[in-house]
Amino acid sequence: MTADDKKSAAKQPDLDKSNRPCPICGKPRSERYDPFCSKRCADVDLHRWLKGGYVIPGANAKPEPGDEEE
Repeated sequence: MTADDKKSAAKQPDLDKSNRPCPICGKPRSERYDPFCSKRCADVDLHRWLKGGYVIPGANAKPEPGDEEE
């Protein structure tokens, strides 16, 4: 990365965290519920986490010797 690339990347306002929209609905962020716009969007995100909606696929784990099904 050259010095010019670093300057142009720093000038782009959409890379700034405060300028990004709410990741759930796209509305402007609220300071109180950052990075979301409202409690509702924060709760929607929490629900997705708790239900396993945000999963990174990986290789299947090898079964442990004591974990056999009966």
